[in-house]
Amino acid sequence: MLGAIARWLFVSVYGWRVVGPVPHHLPKAIWVVAPHTTNWDFPIGLGVRPTIHIWIEYLAKSSLFTWYAGWLFRALGGRPVYRDKSRNMVDAVADVLNKADQLHICIAPEGTRSDVEKLKTGFYYMALKANVPLILTGFDWTNRRVILSEPLYVTGNYEQDMLPFYEFFSKVPGKKKTWLKRWEATGVM
Repeated sequence: MLGAIARWLFVSVYGWRVVGPVPHHLPKAIWVVAPHTTNWDFPIGLGVRPTIHIWIEYLAKSSLFTWYAGWLFRALGGRPVYRDKSRNMVDAVADVLNKADQLHICIAPEGTRSDVEKLKTGFYYMALKANVPLILTGFDWTNRRVILSEPLYVTGNYEQDMLPFYEFFSKVPGKKKTWLKRWEATGVM
């Protein structure tokens, strides 16, 4: 019921659509979403799931999972991220992916809605350790499209693997953060 409402809002009311190959054949993947510029990214993401018929969970800062709102974020597919130095998030998420038969997780590699100079690289190493593909997911606010890439499998050669990543996000219309502008100008990741 909630999925049908989210899909109706996403498609019929707000006019968004999903463009690109929907990876129904993949039991597991990490969905990498950028640019993350607004709180509205969250409801748009919720509208994508029933539209493409894939349940995608998401990682969010633990402070959102309070006693009064945590139940809602969990019900919507959220998993809290504890950002202290004693936890190895990459290994923890890779372990969860390795143990699951089917799991799709969404990550915003910028880690914030603010401008950033560099991406966080945890998503890359999670995919490498769990041997799951990345699905690059661009939010094109200009044309109200969520753009999906072909699955991108990483090999451990970071520079080589990330080239199609930067090329993909460079083609997504709209706001670009410093990490992408720098790459477009210099080729430096």
